[in-house]
Amino acid sequence: MGTEIQDFAAELSGLKERSGLSYGALARKLHMSTSTVHRYCNGDAVPQDYAPVERFARVCRASADELVGLHRKWILADEAKRRGARKAGAGGTAEPGSVPEESTETESGPEVEDVTPSEASGTTTSAAPAPGRRPSRRLRVLLAATAVVALTVPAALAFRGLTDGNGGDGRRTGAATGTAPVTPSGSGSGTGSASATPSRPASPSAGGSATAGPSASASPGSPARQGGGADDRGTPVSAVISSYNWESPCGQYYLLDREPGTVPKPPPPQDTRNWARALGGVDGGDMMLELTLQGASQEAVVLKGLHVRVVGREPALAWTAYSMGEGCGSGITPQSFDIDLDESLPRSHPVAGQDGGGVVPAKDFPYRVSSTDVEVFHLDAHVEGHDVTWYLELEWSSGGRSGSLRIDDNGKPFRTSSIQGRPEYRYRADTAQWVEPDY
Repeated sequence: MGTEIQDFAAELSGLKERSGLSYGALARKLHMSTSTVHRYCNGDAVPQDYAPVERFARVCRASADELVGLHRKWILADEAKRRGARKAGAGGTAEPGSVPEESTETESGPEVEDVTPSEASGTTTSAAPAPGRRPSRRLRVLLAATAVVALTVPAALAFRGLTDGNGGDGRRTGAATGTAPVTPSGSGSGTGSASATPSRPASPSAGGSATAGPSASASPGSPARQGGGADDRGTPVSAVISSYNWESPCGQYYLLDREPGTVPKPPPPQDTRNWARALGGVDGGDMMLELTLQGASQEAVVLKGLHVRVVGREPALAWTAYSMGEGCGSGITPQSFDIDLDESLPRSHPVAGQDGGGVVPAKDFPYRVSSTDVEVFHLDAHVEGHDVTWYLELEWSSGGRSGSLRIDDNGKPFRTSSIQGRPEYRYRADTAQWVEPDY
């Protein structure tokens, strides 16, 4: 086990011991299995997302300074885990803790085939930098921004009434899994690829994809050099989807074309997306994405706008809605943007929100980021009457250059369908069955 993973596990174990909670009690509060909490605390597994780590720390009453320190240790442990995975892929032996978090044992996991996102997202298919270079750059950038991220006030974008529109030019995308930042390279396809070659995005099937994870592609506005490829400096901003449900587990639904008696019990919150994908599910009602944007250097990057590109719009799926949360409390209502695509010229309309009981003034684009100045957006993309496939396009400019960064679902458009009027079920652990809510 790497020292970084040991340090991270020791920090979690210390918080757990100080809280006075047993493994079982802590697991119930975190909506995890007891074995998963054990594996985190003894270093057998490192969470793929930071969200469950933060929940763990807050349940254990960690201070603000402890949250910052824990975030830094998670970044180091996550990097050590990825190094172990790359060694294993090259024929070496992976050290403990280097397995993806989704592969850990859970007491409440579904009896379906595991569909863990590939850790091979760190590899590229063409013209990629040497494997040894990207991890160190990623690590330096993440460590530089750790304290900033911990103190950044989130912004939220609420996309209302997704309707039909221009499908965009569907640029080629590269995949990034979990919290790995999308750091575009000069050309080719892979983690954070930059490409000036347009291609239509693949249309998702009704059953959904069996893989999950964010992806982004860069489309520099400056002309490509002769012979193909983008500007040698690459795209100056990276994007990370660190959570697909930032209010977890409140309000998350999946539409499944299955009867309740054939649906296995829901897994812990960190595994719900893979669970739904394995069952052919589609995000229901809304999709809450946590998007972290960061510059690649000290040079400022101006974020000029975040655009929604609708690829397809169909009648809402006539499937059954299954809730992933029970007994949700009040959550944070962050700063939000309202987007009405029925307008002749749709744009984001800022609205004031709240953060921890305080009012967050509405703030419209532009935003500014660099390697030490990070923005976190909470995106609430929801739909009430249709089945919509869509993706995001972030417009940027820096040092005389400009372009756009495509943000999608592992190389495919996001897909969200309305749950209005659909049968709805919640899982009752005491009777081990899906039941209709009593309201």
